[in-house]
Amino acid sequence: MTEQTAFENLPIAWRPTPEIIERTRLKEFMRQVGVETWEQLYEFSIGDIERFTEEVLKFLQIEFDPPYEKLLDTSAGIEWAKWCIGGGLNIVKMCVDRWAESEIKDQPAVIWEGEEGVSRQITYAELKTAVEACASGLRANGIRKGDAVGIHLPMMIETVVSLLAINRIGAIAVPVFSGYGVEAISTRLNAVGAKAIFTCDGFPRRGKAFNAFEIAQEAIGKCSTIEKVFFVSRTETNLNLEDSRLVFYEKLLESTEKGYLEPTSAEDPLIILYTSGTTGRPKGIAHTHCGFPIKSAQDMAFGTDVGKGTRICWITDIGWMMGPWLIYGALILGGTVVLYDGAPDFPSPDRIWEFCAKHKVEILGISPSLIRSLATKGDDLPKKHDLSSLRAFASTGEPWNPAPWQWLFEKVGNSKIPIINYSGGTEISGGILMGSFLLPIKPCSFPAPCPGIDAIILDEKGQPVEKGQVGELCIRKPWIGMARGFWQEPERYIQTYWSRFDKIWVHGDWAMQDADGHWYILGRSDDTLKVAGKRVGPAEIESLLVAHPLVMEAAVVGVPDEIKGTKLVAFCVLKTEVDNVETLESLKKELIELVAKEMGKPLAPSEIYFVKALPKTRNAKVMRRVIRAAYLGEDAGDISALENPQSVEEIRRLHG
Repeated sequence: MTEQTAFENLPIAWRPTPEIIERTRLKEFMRQVGVETWEQLYEFSIGDIERFTEEVLKFLQIEFDPPYEKLLDTSAGIEWAKWCIGGGLNIVKMCVDRWAESEIKDQPAVIWEGEEGVSRQITYAELKTAVEACASGLRANGIRKGDAVGIHLPMMIETVVSLLAINRIGAIAVPVFSGYGVEAISTRLNAVGAKAIFTCDGFPRRGKAFNAFEIAQEAIGKCSTIEKVFFVSRTETNLNLEDSRLVFYEKLLESTEKGYLEPTSAEDPLIILYTSGTTGRPKGIAHTHCGFPIKSAQDMAFGTDVGKGTRICWITDIGWMMGPWLIYGALILGGTVVLYDGAPDFPSPDRIWEFCAKHKVEILGISPSLIRSLATKGDDLPKKHDLSSLRAFASTGEPWNPAPWQWLFEKVGNSKIPIINYSGGTEISGGILMGSFLLPIKPCSFPAPCPGIDAIILDEKGQPVEKGQVGELCIRKPWIGMARGFWQEPERYIQTYWSRFDKIWVHGDWAMQDADGHWYILGRSDDTLKVAGKRVGPAEIESLLVAHPLVMEAAVVGVPDEIKGTKLVAFCVLKTEVDNVETLESLKKELIELVAKEMGKPLAPSEIYFVKALPKTRNAKVMRRVIRAAYLGEDAGDISALENPQSVEEIRRLHG
């Protein structure tokens, strides 16, 4: 990799005051374990993983019945670590029951708003009643412990209830993106042998109805194991509902059996989260009752400072790990989940700022792609709304570029609100690296690893790199949220993450620490390009391209070249449409010269194309492998996770 990157030498943009530090959840935890500084906390967290995890469970007030006999078991190898052995834990009790019988029983557990402007909310006491009723309805319809149940719903209150009801009876939740096509849904349902699925009639997107049920029906027709279809009415659309397997959501809640909670062990399967990754077919990531939710709550408390009553929103979907992460984490902490179901810039470009003001959102989770888009709508829009409730932005899904980061920090946050950068993955149950209210923040950076994550950057030989050098982001010790493998694919799991270096998790991201110790993610290591003998991460060049005032998004891929071996081709989305050929040619030349000046001529793109959109998953990841394959006329592989498959054809036509 190049030693100089587009992120180095950026100054600290935000520092916490002593007053902010003292009232954080992280400082509360530090007092619990008896440490004074962040450095002491981190050394404790990776020096004694078991004691640290025990303290986290105590901090989160997680109750086991019966108590666990052993906290960590690595007898099958670090790759197959098990936690809280012998402990009884149904995580729904920690998410709902304890709060429904506490002083916050009448506090909103979930607040929801749809694109059409309708809002609803449900208290913790009401949520417990709904989850109990839905769980009883599932049992009445033959769903039992260990059964896989799909969730094909947009983000709404019923989605939260469905997820928790499935878990309450010991069944396994299998979320799929609400906007998936037929093949994407059926592939995932068949892989887990799903016995049932929650779906809905449809939902509005940019004022138009998306017919979710028609797609779900066709997908279900390809799944021989589906016995029940639980139907939620979202838009009250008149549909042909003659399927004998269909059960209306309202009917589920009429069950007479109340209060049932399946006894589950801490290591019983809870949820299977599918990720398309950047290569290959989808991977079903298996998580347990004591894994994913605990890590979610830990990161949310320590990173975004969520506690009782905190209103946290993440622009996400149940099919992306941040959907379940948001639900489990906030509810374990006694916070309020604030959901928005719709396009964040519709019907007006300031919709998300209006939403935050209306519901007094304190922590807003976004993706850099969303901010790149919103930044083109005007600097004045956020200022039209009272955003005084906002305490932090949080960001995940992809690396930042400096320009949109600065826009969010300065134009929306008035240079006062921290941006908590967060990076890890579905397999991690959250973060490897994360900012916090305790540490200074540089643009695009991560001040440190998450507590309890023994992160390190290694070179090709598995040796630690020096500061300023780029290498593979790795983890050296087990953590409670680690995946319990790929569902029924153990060999693939080992091959993907554990085969490179002995007893070390290789995440697949290029990372770097600067001279001050701040961490940066520079893109996926399987996206890395080698041009004229030099290795470069696409994110470095993309950051330079999107810094241009006319460029909103960019993706860079490598294609074969007789002289260089590989040449770079860039695909840019402009902020406003430009039809003039001469203007486009001039802009293309300007962008190539810009990259050549900053990175050197060998690393300048050989060609730049202007496209209407980049192929992206619904969680905003740009699919470079799809771009490259389409451009070269090759098979793009699994594209079921794409939000905009039509963008692939536009790129395919460019090279032809």
